[in-house]
Amino acid sequence: MAVMWTLSFVVPLLVAATIAALSLGAGEARARARELVVQYAWLAVVPTGIVASLDDGALKTVDWMLFGTAIRLDEVGRPLVLLAVILYGIALAFVPRSISERPAGLNGFLLLCFTANVGVFVAANLVTFYLVFAAMSFLGYAIVVHDRTTSARRAGAVYLVMTVFGESAVLGAFLLIASEGVTDVISVPATVAASDARDVIVALLIIGFGVKAGMIPLHVWLPLAHPAAPSPASAVLSGVMLKAGIIGLLRFLPLGEGAAEPLWGGLLVTLALVGGLLAAVVGVLHDNPKVILAYSSIGQMGFITALIGAALLEPAIAPAAIAAAVVYSVAHGLIKGALFFSIQVWDLSRAPTWAVVVPQTVAALGLAGAPLTAGFIAKYVSKESLGDVALPGLPVVALADILPWFAVGSTVLLARFAIAMSRRTRRRTAGKPISTAAWAVLALAAAAPVWWLATGFAPPLTVPGWFSPGPVVDQSWPFLLGIALALAAAALARRPRFRDARLLHPRGDIVPEGDIVVLLEPAAGGTMRGVIRASGVLGATRDALVERVRRGPSAMLAIDGLQARLGSWVISGALAAAALAAALVFVAMGGGGS
Repeated sequence: MAVMWTLSFVVPLLVAATIAALSLGAGEARARARELVVQYAWLAVVPTGIVASLDDGALKTVDWMLFGTAIRLDEVGRPLVLLAVILYGIALAFVPRSISERPAGLNGFLLLCFTANVGVFVAANLVTFYLVFAAMSFLGYAIVVHDRTTSARRAGAVYLVMTVFGESAVLGAFLLIASEGVTDVISVPATVAASDARDVIVALLIIGFGVKAGMIPLHVWLPLAHPAAPSPASAVLSGVMLKAGIIGLLRFLPLGEGAAEPLWGGLLVTLALVGGLLAAVVGVLHDNPKVILAYSSIGQMGFITALIGAALLEPAIAPAAIAAAVVYSVAHGLIKGALFFSIQVWDLSRAPTWAVVVPQTVAALGLAGAPLTAGFIAKYVSKESLGDVALPGLPVVALADILPWFAVGSTVLLARFAIAMSRRTRRRTAGKPISTAAWAVLALAAAAPVWWLATGFAPPLTVPGWFSPGPVVDQSWPFLLGIALALAAAALARRPRFRDARLLHPRGDIVPEGDIVVLLEPAAGGTMRGVIRASGVLGATRDALVERVRRGPSAMLAIDGLQARLGSWVISGALAAAALAAALVFVAMGGGGS
């Protein structure tokens, strides 16, 4: 099995390297070979799907690699790995027929992201997890800025800043955890619960993984990155890469360990509820389908965050809440991936309009939680997992009674998405029946794997009867209320007196993409200009001091030469880098200890 895992990581890397090698030179034969590799690059994810289906869950280690690489596939990681296989595979198949000018480069980076993304789901120690998490995060920048437009570069800059911020928080938390003498992932929750630095560690984990999960107010990169990236990249960003933040919270927070965490659990639940409300309100003010889906993802991640917060509030429900969070993550990934793919199918596929609209509508109904869909199952098991957990500060109000309102917001958002899609012109310039068929199956059949997953946990989650009146009624009212609100808004928008009402005819200019970051950018720009000016003053002062030292008396010409060389920023930087490298080697060798 260890050999199979090695192949599952090596094959995508080899295919990416082959694409890169074939892109270095010119020639018709080389171009044809590159096109062939790109066209069938989706096959590179197949070994991972096979090994994830067959793995026995045992720990696998490679002691000589990266300070000791360790992986383990448990019941949390296995569904997410299979989700990655499905969505990355379809994305890789979609790229050759997309409007991307450099499909080879996009597929190459998607393969690299896939390898790192899977690594996050199976990493079994802190070093392995952090390295693959950081690799996935920074590789994600390449697929965000792939189109090289002004909006893509801006989105990439915001994404990179937030990534560095999040990575720093995660690294700080991991260093504190490692200082407790623990490096294996499975032991972290208990260690965090018993640590004197528990609150600091939890805060850093929430910040670091909250950035990746798109949790409000750390979500600002998400509505910028999705519209900037090509549709296949948006599908994996939302469907799989966001789940790296979720699995970080599930793996490292002290869920089910020790006493309740009213502070952090209450904070997560509050942020989740506020995020779900604000995401729906802001999302309907846009007319770009990908921006609307981005705000929908923010709301859906809030739903999952509420489950995690509830597990901190009530440790007894942690096993069920974790299982429900995994089920919901898979359901959201499958549905949201199908919706992002549907934008490219609508734009480019030669399939009849009805053949696009029907799967797209089924996927949208699933995200809203309509009966007989994947979302119906995911929302039901999530509510059941919460038991009697109450809202923080409101003990008479059950959290399970509040979560259905997320479906109301999702329905209104998806109605807005449908309107935005109906206004897009179909070009029908490209088509590949196999990839389009794979998308249709993903959109139409997502309920089957979600139901299988929910019943596969030990103990299994409580799933709804497909035609049981109680669950159908409970899950239908939020969806029907959302439809009613959307129809009411549409009726008002058609009235002559509201013809120019910006709220009823939004164009995305009331709250710009990125919302909070738009307000922060001027302040950030002013701060950066101040830093640059201060650096200039310090540089001039330093140069003057160096010049004075150089002109002063010197006992040896050699010292004068050394001073002159040290006066160069390049040499000083090289020395600093060498010192840092030496320090890292020293730490890696055990800090000089026995």
